[in-house]
Amino acid sequence: MTNSNSDFEKYLRETKTIVEEALDFSLGPEKPDILRESMRYSLLAGGKRIRPILCLASCSLAGGDPKLAIPTAVAIEMIHTMSLIHDDLPAMDNDDLRRGRPTNHKVYGDALAILSGDALLTRAFEMVSLRSPGVQPERLIKVVGELSLVAGAPGLVGGQVVDLECEGKQVDLETLEYIHLHKTGALLKACVRTGAMIAGAEENLLDSLTTYAEGIGLAFQIIDDILDLTSSSETLGKTAGKDLLADKTTYPKLLGMEESKNRALKLVENAKQAIRPWGKDANHLLSLADFITNRDR
Repeated sequence: MTNSNSDFEKYLRETKTIVEEALDFSLGPEKPDILRESMRYSLLAGGKRIRPILCLASCSLAGGDPKLAIPTAVAIEMIHTMSLIHDDLPAMDNDDLRRGRPTNHKVYGDALAILSGDALLTRAFEMVSLRSPGVQPERLIKVVGELSLVAGAPGLVGGQVVDLECEGKQVDLETLEYIHLHKTGALLKACVRTGAMIAGAEENLLDSLTTYAEGIGLAFQIIDDILDLTSSSETLGKTAGKDLLADKTTYPKLLGMEESKNRALKLVENAKQAIRPWGKDANHLLSLADFITNRDR
């Protein structure tokens, strides 16, 4: 049985507060001041903080102390924020709105936005390797390796390149899912795998978490595509209808709205099935899967 709504909402609220406090504490006195200001502008701009929460929940599922995974959870949010800053640039997705306010480059200019993203990416590896007291070094090495893969060509970068190449072209389902398994799914996979690695998880659990993450990663993107067509910029906190204007292939465009919704539900159910053998220890992750599907922004 999964969490009751009130228990899960309490968990989500309390864990998000822990994450926000850790993010605020993570940025030191970077010089020049404008760099620190730009980094904080995007990192502390709010959001659901799903990725770091997934990391902490996975550490708990694997029998670890989630406090030990906080630096890794922060690192994941730094990598995610870097990807948002860079994706919003004029040379990439060219967006003016993110998390309900102007994108980083609209406030600080393209050059500083690029450099702030670079600084957040490198700070992420500092968080894991130098600011994770109490975690066995061999586990941290595995986490660094996992995050290196997700942040580079095998993950976010590779997915973004294919995404840009496919603008204005007919794209089949296999290519669409390649893009999203790399742009969105790769980081979600790293969230659950690194959290479990901090706890010393066995391979069978890591494999199940990988299956879980791939399912919720694709479902997350399907819901994003649907909301891009059905919601407003005010609700989303980013520009609605952007994919349509850029002539990108989306799940609704390729499969239709109803089939897209059905596919998201099926993916989430398959994801949940992968971790159900861990019983009540999996409750937070099961509830997070439902939360992803039922969100409105």
